[in-house]
Amino acid sequence: MSKQLLILDVDETLVYADEKPLARAPEFRVGPFHVYRRPFLREFVTAVADWFDLAVWSSASGSYVHGVVENVFGVPNALRFVWACDRCTRRYHAELQEHYYAKNLSKLRKLGFELERILMVDDSPEKLSQHYGNHIRVSLFTGDESDTELRDLLPFLDSLRTAENVRQIEKRFWRQ
Repeated sequence: MSKQLLILDVDETLVYADEKPLARAPEFRVGPFHVYRRPFLREFVTAVADWFDLAVWSSASGSYVHGVVENVFGVPNALRFVWACDRCTRRYHAELQEHYYAKNLSKLRKLGFELERILMVDDSPEKLSQHYGNHIRVSLFTGDESDTELRDLLPFLDSLRTAENVRQIEKRFWRQ
C-alpha cells in the first residue's frame, strides 16, 4: 500500500514570519519577511518524510511559499506539490465580514489522491471546514522558542500512518 499524503501549512504552522523582527535574529528572510522556524521543525520533517508523502499548501503568495519551502525542505523535489493561494478557494466569512482562503482537498482527486488517505496539518480550521475529517489542528505559532507542538504531534502522526481511512479517526483531541 502506498504512503498517505501529509499536507503541511506554512504560516503559523511550520514558521512565523513578519515584516518586523522579533527580539532575536530571524532564521532566514523571504522578501521583506523575517522568518522563524517552529521548534523541532527539522526533526518533525525528517520523521514524517519517512512515514508519508509530503506536500505543502499555503494561502500565502507563491513566491513567499516557495522561498519558505526552499529554506525548510531544501530540495522541494521531495514534495509531491507546493501550492499557494492561487490553488485556494476564496470565501466570505459573514460574521467577520471578511474574505479568507479555503483549501478544497477535493482538487487532489484529479491528481489521483483519495481523501481517505490525506491528512493536513494546519492552524486554521476555517480553511478546511469542508474537510474536517482530514484536518489535524495545531496551535498558532507566533515565534515562541519554547513551543513543542511539532514534537508532540509526532506520536499521533505515527499512529495514523497505517490507517485505511484517516477521515474516520477523531483528531480534535490528539494531544491527549
